[in-house]
Amino acid sequence: MNLLLFGVNHKTAALSLREKIASLIPDLGQAYQSLKAWPEFSEVLLYTTCNRVELMCVTEEPEAAGARVRAFFSRHPEITPEALEESFYTRRDQEAVRHLFRVAASLDSMVLGEPQILGQVKAAYRAATEHQATGPILNRLLHKAFSVAKRVRCETGIGDQAVSVSYAAVTLGRKIFGELAGKNVLLLGAGEMAELALEHLRGQNVARISVANRTLERGVRLAQRFGGEAVSLEELEPQLLTADILISSTGAGDFLLTRDQVRTAMRRRKQRPLFLIDIAVPRNLDPAINDLDNVYLYNIDDLQEVAEQGREHRQQEAAKAERVVAAEALKFQDWLATLEVFPTIIDLKDKAEAICQAELKKTLSHLGPVTPEQRQALEVLTSSITQKLLHDPIIFLKRNHHPKRSPRDLPLVRRLFNLDADPQDNGSEKN
Repeated sequence: MNLLLFGVNHKTAALSLREKIASLIPDLGQAYQSLKAWPEFSEVLLYTTCNRVELMCVTEEPEAAGARVRAFFSRHPEITPEALEESFYTRRDQEAVRHLFRVAASLDSMVLGEPQILGQVKAAYRAATEHQATGPILNRLLHKAFSVAKRVRCETGIGDQAVSVSYAAVTLGRKIFGELAGKNVLLLGAGEMAELALEHLRGQNVARISVANRTLERGVRLAQRFGGEAVSLEELEPQLLTADILISSTGAGDFLLTRDQVRTAMRRRKQRPLFLIDIAVPRNLDPAINDLDNVYLYNIDDLQEVAEQGREHRQQEAAKAERVVAAEALKFQDWLATLEVFPTIIDLKDKAEAICQAELKKTLSHLGPVTPEQRQALEVLTSSITQKLLHDPIIFLKRNHHPKRSPRDLPLVRRLFNLDADPQDNGSEKN
């Protein structure tokens, strides 16, 4: 059994590649339908965030599984095998576990200590369980990842002075305008990122907040919480005439605003500056918009410099967090190792039981008629002797076996007890 993780993230792949891969997964239900059909996977989890697309699986065929995932990630017509290979990474077993723990604890984020990533991983896990894509191994792993993230948050200062991507967007807006007081803000999307942006805008004395969302009801609920107004996406172009700042974070797979639309709006605005931040992946705003005069468009990768604030302190706390992650990853790997022992333990018990039954049958045939009470006493006796004889070998395997530290234990036990012999041979001596 192998635990594998594949993916691309902000460290290995440009935004243009990440958004193309993310666009391949608009519907998780459909994605899981395909993934579950692959015989190489016994369990699978797929998650996308602003900065990564990753897939974790349990498999007996690591090479075939890797080839499947590469093909899955390169279905986009504009993704070449060479471009994917340069950015694609694979983590195996303990490294895969450690990687997931680091992601959940926000140690592998663009913004170190950003809390939103944990919520995104939890949402991805809920989706995987709803589609029955996970099993005992990934279920335990994800719950342990959530526990590790909680420990890191409680036992270290990784969250101190942390800035989210949404906070970085608002901070960048202040740098552009000097202050946000009196500015009109338009948000595209009503998800977690939009909500966080509004949290950071609270207290900035902005003049007006408008929320445009594909589902108007959700936009209304979010806008009401922050004293704003909700509009439909069909009203987007008229809204551009009065907005000073637009922050986009929807899950749309195509551009919601093009260069031509913004150019038309800028003419009617008499070239009054417009500040746009696109923190969606795939992007919601046409990159060519940035070519227009008095229009300032930033994407999620542009927020890196802003996100560096407070990084030195968080780096110091991250060292403590890494120790927690390493220790918990080792514990989980030890638990995985015990799973490898169970088939041998089961085979050992089955063989012992088969021998007991065969010898008991032979003995009873020699004894002649026996009462039910006598037969039961003999069965209890043979079962008790067997359990006591197997107790120490089984405890030894459970406590001491590790595929890396003691790789010869299982083969030796299987040879000693001849567990791989012909199933028809019950192991008893022939008279």
